[in-house]
Amino acid sequence: MSANKGKRDKRDFVVGRIPVLECLRAKKRKAFKLHVLRNAKGVSDVLDAAGDIPKQEHSRHDLEIMAGTKTHQGLVLEVGPLPVLSFQSLAEREFPRDAIVVLLDGVEDPHNFGAIIRSAAACGALAVVFGKHRSAPVSPTSTKSAAGAMEHIDLVQAANLVQAIDKLKEKGFWVAALEADSAQTIWEADLTGRIAIVIGSEGKGVRPLVLKNCDLQLKIPLTGPITSLNASVSAGIALAECLRQRQK
Repeated sequence: MSANKGKRDKRDFVVGRIPVLECLRAKKRKAFKLHVLRNAKGVSDVLDAAGDIPKQEHSRHDLEIMAGTKTHQGLVLEVGPLPVLSFQSLAEREFPRDAIVVLLDGVEDPHNFGAIIRSAAACGALAVVFGKHRSAPVSPTSTKSAAGAMEHIDLVQAANLVQAIDKLKEKGFWVAALEADSAQTIWEADLTGRIAIVIGSEGKGVRPLVLKNCDLQLKIPLTGPITSLNASVSAGIALAECLRQRQK
């Protein structure tokens, strides 16, 4: 008898209407069961997308316990874990001439982590690369913040971000870090072609060693009384500029 026989597959929970719906549509991972609030309204599109996947109704209290939050919108999908690729598998690809990759240097807040992934997927990035350490986990919180985007973009873990940057350069990427003290703005830079955008941590920004290995250091010019933006907003602005330059 196989040693693994009888063991339950590792499972995650996707919470909320849009994340659940996108997970079902993408079919990136196996769905085991859809847990639904008893007498839930406005979930017919999710039920249709679930098809023959087993469904179980629950009280609001039981669904809150399962989801770990009160903001589950009446839906929790029990699925296999999201695939997280090794950086080596990403580096072995043939990249399009205008490929966009996002690298996260110490983004630890799960809401920012998820929101950045959402912006990356919306702006056509191929992958989001994050470190093995000092990084938010792929969790129900970050998945919900990504609003289904994690099902549509590759998540890549790198043991060493500096080495990952060097490998991307070998593949023809220009690497641009967002740095508030830079002299050059993102509006002035050429962000066409293969570009990797580096987003730093919420408190300290991009680490000096990582900055040293980037080709460009770019700032988002601000004129108001607030002199900084959080990581996910900065990432969204930079990615939108990458997209704008490709659509000229």
